[in-house]
Amino acid sequence: MIRIADFNDLESINEIYNQAVDSRNSTADLDFISLSEREVWFREHNEHKYPVFVYEMDNKVVGWLSVSPYRKGRRALDEVVEVSYYIHNDYQRRGIGTELMKYILYNARTYNISHIVCILLEINSGSIKLLEKFGFEKWALLPDIVDLDGKICSHLYMGLSIKNS
Repeated sequence: MIRIADFNDLESINEIYNQAVDSRNSTADLDFISLSEREVWFREHNEHKYPVFVYEMDNKVVGWLSVSPYRKGRRALDEVVEVSYYIHNDYQRRGIGTELMKYILYNARTYNISHIVCILLEINSGSIKLLEKFGFEKWALLPDIVDLDGKICSHLYMGLSIKNS
């Protein structure tokens, strides 16, 4: 089940994100995010324009997807969003990322989204395959700018224009 996240989901959201931090292949964060930092992040989202969705299975949150402004405050980019998603380690490869992506694409017009940007590490092959499945294309590559404790990789921008679809 996919639904709008609420404040009670923040511990699960944060646990899942910190698993990604620990993996060293899904985010450029090197330090765990505290619950108080997550609360600040959550307050910057709102369910009418920049929602956070959670995926529930077995009566717990096992994945989430957030819609965030791309280049916040620049009105010419109001219809462009950044989408991020993370799945609990124990629930990966079960189609949860696919379902979350289907959900936001199906509901994009509700949120006045015409372009989606996903910013990821080029070593995250699972996310790249998922995005390509939905027609996302490589829009930019910032070569060798990420240093994951000595492991150097590139920052990849993948995008999808959905305005006319």
